[in-house]
Amino acid sequence: MTPADGGAPGAAAPRPRPGRVLMTADAHGGVWTAALELAAALSRAGVATVLAALGGPLSPAAREAAAAIPGLELAESDHRLEWMDDPWDDVAAAGDWLLALEARTQPDLIHLNGYCHAALPFRAPCVVVAHSCVLSWWRAVHRRPAPVRYDRYRARVAEGLRAAEAVVAPSAAMLRSLAGDYGALGVGRGHVIPHARDRRRFVPAAKEAFVFAAGRLWDEGKNLAALEKVAPRLAWPVLVAGSDVASGGVGRRTGESLCSLGWMSEGELAWWMGRAAIYAFPARYEPFGMSILEAGLSGCALVLGDLPSLREVWRDAAVYVPADDPGALAGALDQLIGDAARRDALGALARRRAVRFSPRVMARRYLDVYAVALAARPSAPRRGSPPPSPTPRGTPCE
Repeated sequence: MTPADGGAPGAAAPRPRPGRVLMTADAHGGVWTAALELAAALSRAGVATVLAALGGPLSPAAREAAAAIPGLELAESDHRLEWMDDPWDDVAAAGDWLLALEARTQPDLIHLNGYCHAALPFRAPCVVVAHSCVLSWWRAVHRRPAPVRYDRYRARVAEGLRAAEAVVAPSAAMLRSLAGDYGALGVGRGHVIPHARDRRRFVPAAKEAFVFAAGRLWDEGKNLAALEKVAPRLAWPVLVAGSDVASGGVGRRTGESLCSLGWMSEGELAWWMGRAAIYAFPARYEPFGMSILEAGLSGCALVLGDLPSLREVWRDAAVYVPADDPGALAGALDQLIGDAARRDALGALARRRAVRFSPRVMARRYLDVYAVALAARPSAPRRGSPPPSPTPRGTPCE
C-alpha cells in the first residue's frame, strides 16, 4: 500500500492508497466491461489489478482486452454466480478460490463486483459494488416481491453488504434500492460512482435511417421485446445486437419484425452505434445502462424506459417512455424518425452528457472510496461492523 500524493509540510496526512487491487467480475456483460474500464483507469493512476473472472469461460476477445491493460493479472474460474439458479456450492468454491488468490497475490484491497464474498475472512478490506440485484430486478419485472426461494439470496447479500467497509452503486437510485431491500448501509458507507467509458472507443459517424438496440434479448428487465411489438409500425428497421441465450442455456428468438444481429465485439458494436440515428432501450430495470452510455458517446438520439435511474443519469438528454406502453414507445420513435432536427439535437445532447462520465474521474472517485475502506479497517473491531466514515459522495457525474 502506498500513500496518496502528499501536500506541503503541516498539511493533513495523505490518505492511504492501494498499490494492488483484487477485483472480481462476471465473465460476460456490462459488469465485465465496467471492470475492464476501471482497471485500465486505475493502471493509468499507478494501481495494479488482479482481475478474478467468475462465471466463465472468457471469450478470446475478453482475454485480449484484459491483456492490453498494463499491470493487470487475469485469473479465470467457471464458478457460477450468486444471482444464477442454485449457485451456492459454486459460490462456496469461488470463495475458497478467492481466498487462495488473495494469499498468493497479496492485494491491499478487495473490490467485489458482487455481494456474498464480502463476508469471507479476507486479510484486506473490501469494497462491494452493486451493479444490480435479483430482488430489485424481480420487483421491476414482475411488479411484486421476489418469491421465498430467494430468501437465501436475500440473507447472503445482506451479510455481504454488512461486512464490506464501503458499498458503491452506479446511481443513487440503485443505492436507495439496496437500502430498501437489505437495510440501511450506515453513515458514510454508501457511495455513488457512475460507470464510465473511454470516449475514443465510441464516436459518432454519419447517421443512417435505422433504430438500434443492444442487450440480452432474454432479459425481461431490458425489455427489448417491446421493440418487437412496435417494429412493424415503424418506417425504419429495428436492429438488435446481443445474446439470445441465458445462463441456463434457454434461448429467446426474435420475430420477423426485428433484425437480430447476434453477439458483437466491442469494435462491431461501436461501428453500428456510430451509424445508428436512434438508440432505443425501453427498460423495466436498469441501475445504470452501459450500452446507453456507449450509444450516447456515439451521438444517438436516446429513447429510454422511464426509470428514476435513467432520468438521474441522462436528465434532459433523452426521451423517456413507460416500459409497458407500446403505444408511447411507437409514438416516441415515430416522432424522432420524422424530425431530423430533433434527432440531431438529442444526439448532440446525449454526446455532451456522455463524455462527462470520464474514466479518469471514475478512477479518482474509486480511489477516494478505497481510501475510506483502507482507513476504516484498522479501527474496525470486527468484520460487518465498520465505523462511520465521510459523507457519501453521491453526485452522479462532474
